[in-house]
Amino acid sequence: MILHELIDFEILRVIWWLLLGVLLIGFALTDGFDMGVGALLPFVARTDLERRQAINTVGPVWEGNQVWFILGGGAIFAAWPPLYAVSFSGFYLAIFTVLAALILRPVGFKYRSKRPSQSWRSGWDWALFVGGAVPALIFGVAVGNVLVGVPFHLTPELLSMYDGPFYAKFLGLLNPFSLLAGIVSLAMLLQHGAAWLALKSDGMVETRARRMGPIFGYVAAAGFALAGVWLAVGIDGYAFVGAVVTDGPSNPLLSEVTRGGSWLDAYGVRPWIAIAPVLGFAGILMAARTFDGHSDVAPLLWSKLGIFGVISTVGLTMFPFILPSAVDPNSSLTVWDSSSSHLTLFVMLICTLIFMPLILAYTAWVYKVLWGKVTQDEIADNSETVY
Repeated sequence: MILHELIDFEILRVIWWLLLGVLLIGFALTDGFDMGVGALLPFVARTDLERRQAINTVGPVWEGNQVWFILGGGAIFAAWPPLYAVSFSGFYLAIFTVLAALILRPVGFKYRSKRPSQSWRSGWDWALFVGGAVPALIFGVAVGNVLVGVPFHLTPELLSMYDGPFYAKFLGLLNPFSLLAGIVSLAMLLQHGAAWLALKSDGMVETRARRMGPIFGYVAAAGFALAGVWLAVGIDGYAFVGAVVTDGPSNPLLSEVTRGGSWLDAYGVRPWIAIAPVLGFAGILMAARTFDGHSDVAPLLWSKLGIFGVISTVGLTMFPFILPSAVDPNSSLTVWDSSSSHLTLFVMLICTLIFMPLILAYTAWVYKVLWGKVTQDEIADNSETVY
């Protein structure tokens, strides 16, 4: 027996769908509070000392957190090549905007304190705001567009073609439902950033973060509920027609897909997935309630649970669809027809089982070493602080 045949192709596809979700959730849980702190910076920190304090809560860890984003992109490229080709080519203007915003973050961290000029530092503070708020918003907009359906179709040669003019590849993403999804994403990560500042800072930065955190949490919960109602009554879902081949070749055109009904029909077929939105609401609302000052770590833990629940809700609701097509449902990409080969997925799984525990162990060690608050006294006493 060939070694990779020890695990069925169907099971490997599901495993890599789960691993892709793990990487995306890992990115949101870690780099999410970095983006949240950046977006909150002009509002929770009003003096130069306070802003240095806020920046230094994320300065030592943001680079490691951003690795999850790189791993997610690499996993899509290696495990889901059609998804990588279709999404990155169609969303490349949005992705370019995200990357441009993310590039502002390391530049802002490194250059902000190089000059004592107030206008210089204020300019970089707003650059850090853009570097946090813009990706948080666009990531949510992208998820909203996936649920609505993306205007692409596949040629018989499996080349992806997008409908509409050049500029529509970006402006077309800004439909009402996707903007709502973007607001949910932004509010959720702003709450996450506030929870991080409540844990890692003191003084007025902590006080303002605790005051703002519940507001963003309630906005995120309300937006999440509205999005669920909108999905139920205003957006068509996707479904296979007839029997589905789960271990066949990666060619979406071999399957017949219809558009109609509701995405929420999945909850009738798999009732157990209702746990995901329950966790999403519970985490967001409990995080909002625990900003009262009785606990430093509770808001962050509840916020992480909320993010896990919200992202899991999207994935479980859509399964097995990954990237539906709004113009040709038969071109929609699914777990069963968009993966790499059986052997490729197996080899990648072995590598993941070796290296993922090492990454997690190192990450846990880093956070243990850096545990504790970044106080204003420490920042004031150390004029040589990098950030």
